[in-house]
Amino acid sequence: MSDLHQLFINQKCTRMKGRIGIDLLLLAIVLLNCTNRDDRSIAGQSTKPNIIFIFADDQRYETIHALGNAEIITPNLDKLVSKGTTFTHAYNMGAWNGAVCVASRAMLISGRSVWRALKTDSLYRKGGGMEQTWGKLMEQGGYDTYMTGKWHVEAPAPKVFRTTAHIRPGMPGDAWHERKSNDGETIMPVGYNRPRSENDHTWSPTDTTFGGFWEGGKHWSEVLKDDAIAFLDSAHVSENPFFMYLAFNAPHDPRQAPQEYQDMYPLENISVPENWLPVYPYQNQIGLGPTLRDEALAPFPRTAYATKVHIKEYYASISHLDAQIGLILEALEKSGKGENTYIIFTADHGLAVGKHGLMGKQNMYDHSIRAPFIIAGPGIPMNKKIDTDIYLQDAMATALALGSVEKPSFVEFNSVLDLATGQTTAGSYPAIYGAYMNLQRMVRKDNWKLMVYPGASKVRLYDLSADPWEKNDLSDDPKFQAKIKSLFDALLKLQEQLGDTLDLTEIYQKTIK
Repeated sequence: MSDLHQLFINQKCTRMKGRIGIDLLLLAIVLLNCTNRDDRSIAGQSTKPNIIFIFADDQRYETIHALGNAEIITPNLDKLVSKGTTFTHAYNMGAWNGAVCVASRAMLISGRSVWRALKTDSLYRKGGGMEQTWGKLMEQGGYDTYMTGKWHVEAPAPKVFRTTAHIRPGMPGDAWHERKSNDGETIMPVGYNRPRSENDHTWSPTDTTFGGFWEGGKHWSEVLKDDAIAFLDSAHVSENPFFMYLAFNAPHDPRQAPQEYQDMYPLENISVPENWLPVYPYQNQIGLGPTLRDEALAPFPRTAYATKVHIKEYYASISHLDAQIGLILEALEKSGKGENTYIIFTADHGLAVGKHGLMGKQNMYDHSIRAPFIIAGPGIPMNKKIDTDIYLQDAMATALALGSVEKPSFVEFNSVLDLATGQTTAGSYPAIYGAYMNLQRMVRKDNWKLMVYPGASKVRLYDLSADPWEKNDLSDDPKFQAKIKSLFDALLKLQEQLGDTLDLTEIYQKTIK
């Protein structure tokens, strides 16, 4: 039994002590039963808690109203924030290709850091390693496991989870695939390089003829909600605890949502980000030029109008996602299993959507590597915020701890329960590492960030306490040379620990004078 669940049982026992007029002998018997009960609870449920993991796609850390974004409307995620503990600084470690979600999910499912997860992903393609996946570890711990939604991992979902429904690809819609003209030139389909002006109406997020999230006749977020509720409605037939992996494709592009959600966001109410740029100065040297799919969504150079349109559609998709989460949580309460269930909510990474002149997640700025991370359930403090740096992939180790499933030695990420419950204030990671292919490296430590661009022979340094928008690069200021060296040394150490073979010697020697 996990420490948190024992705490939950003890709290119930404590409340029972306060019943006026209860016979002392009966009280002693009740307390004895509370302390020594076996693996069956009052309602016939296992005393192991249920765990619901809710996973968004491309949702950056501050796209929740309760976390300080006054423009976005997220009443259900706001409730989850108030009912649980939020880790405000949760990071994705990086990616080995442009599909950042592939690496993020491979790390999450395997428990391994980015470059070792790459090797595990290759193992999955050959049919190996299934017993060491998150779903199988939970099943071995006595859980009924369920998955629906976006997968995008080489391990087949039906071999990882006992029950699956509507396994989705990385992104929806044939209309969004690149196509070639007769002379071999790439032509971006409708929906890219838009809007070019206020008169550009070539694409609409509510037009179902464009496919995307509308393929199949019902929005994919709503299908996932229906899947989850159907599983909750049937969960009473099993005495086993359940682990649900609910992976939305939203708010990944194409950012489509019904008209009522578009109407929530009049364009005049959308702000251009404080760190907006028309062009990012090193975009081509770090792999973020017009040929990268995510960056091709909006015109180059960026315009304030196009940026606001994309933010509007992004927010509408998140509000629609929020509504589905609300219905899932409502069904959980109606099922009678809410008191014995933990919710973990996060996303696979963030998204720029105009910040720094970028649109995608293939960069080392916080808007693209940082995601929301909320945990709620018995014994978890309510409405608590923790700014300790964690990795979003800590969700796996956290779920194992909640389920009293032993964490295998190959799992490199860590449970956040001790941080959430205040048993410690020290994080598990002395520094946060980030990587994008062999084009970018990052280290974040003590509220400072160093980004390294080998192809541009450039580093960028940010004081995150004074400059949370990451607008002021301090790398050319001589007085910060010691800070650059300290952070670069920390990065080199992390490279060695994590199996990163990219040689940064040349840029290190050029930078550290």
